[in-house]
Amino acid sequence: MITASEFDNLIKGFQKRLVEETGECYSETVIRHWLQPRNPFVMENPDGHARVTGPCKDTMEVFLRVSSNIVTGASFTTDGCITSIASGSMAVELAEGKSVSNVREISQDDILNGLGGLPEESRHCALLASDTLRAAVDDYVRFIAEPWKRLYRH
Repeated sequence: MITASEFDNLIKGFQKRLVEETGECYSETVIRHWLQPRNPFVMENPDGHARVTGPCKDTMEVFLRVSSNIVTGASFTTDGCITSIASGSMAVELAEGKSVSNVREISQDDILNGLGGLPEESRHCALLASDTLRAAVDDYVRFIAEPWKRLYRH
């Protein structure tokens, strides 16, 4: 049987090795957004929300809080991999403080640039994040046009 401190040391060693190995494929920014994602939670009563499943079967949700046409809060969830988590995190970080129209223009390339790039086989995660962000903005715009529909939101 191992002690609690021995277990902690094993976990720390595992984490260090994992970061070293992933560092061979991913930028420091990707690793930081994976290990400490920005706003990874379900927002209660968002002004805009979207759920999108990508071709890789990862699903991402984005939640927006908007005041005076400025995104004042953004959060995300995903059931995806390292790059889905990092891409969702970067997307909501890029969205906060921007106008709704500027957030709608955040692209896959903006997310990739913010992360310092992704391997070719993972670039679709940044597209999933930008598509989900755009869909959340579209949801917000629809509800502004027809505010009575908020009563029927689940």
